[in-house]
Amino acid sequence: MKKQKPIILAYIPARGGSKRIPGKNFKKFVNKPLIAHAVEQALSWPHTDRLIVDTDSPKIAKIAKKYGAEVPFLRPAELAQDKSMAIDTILYTLNRLEKEQNYKPTHLLMLQATSPLRELKDIDACWKMMKETDATTVLTVCSTHPRLYHMNDKNDIILVNGHEGMSTNMQAWSPAYLLNGCFVYIIDIATLKKERRVITTKTKAVVCPKWRSIDLDTPEEWVMAEILYRNKKKLEKEIKSI
Repeated sequence: MKKQKPIILAYIPARGGSKRIPGKNFKKFVNKPLIAHAVEQALSWPHTDRLIVDTDSPKIAKIAKKYGAEVPFLRPAELAQDKSMAIDTILYTLNRLEKEQNYKPTHLLMLQATSPLRELKDIDACWKMMKETDATTVLTVCSTHPRLYHMNDKNDIILVNGHEGMSTNMQAWSPAYLLNGCFVYIIDIATLKKERRVITTKTKAVVCPKWRSIDLDTPEEWVMAEILYRNKKKLEKEIKSI
């Protein structure tokens, strides 16, 4: 039986109600609205079949369309709340596209607008892993300190993945990683619908450089990201020289 050719839907979620950086998706980052960077990148990736921006904001929709994305409908208000789940908005979009346009992609490429230091090679690495392994989700991570603490409401420090008698030498611990702001997700849509989650049973990860894994949640991160973005080539050169 002939294997179906992949149909990859690029999907950029962009809710309008940002609290810590008001209007961040249409705020100018370096030289254009933040969301425009993700739109242009998704369109320049050669395997993208279609690009949908999922937003509840008419202003974000207008900017996204200007830069070449499709916004076939706005996200309903009940799916655009602070506590709304990503899986619900994704399934809503996929179901409407199938019902109204008979569009049935095989894979979802989810890119967050808030990861402006993402590069095409990161997407390529995820797609390569998806094709060459049994993964049903491939996502990106960056390294972090392996000794993890939480703090309760009384400012008590709690070690959550070991005990205080363990070595303080970082090399004695297993390597640790964290999701880098939804840098890249590629998901098999049949599995996503079956399991109703983004991080599916067979999830694998691609490790990305920590300095490019900044996620724009605070004004401080925004300022740092702009500095890093403007100096990317210089930084990469200097890092390689060490």
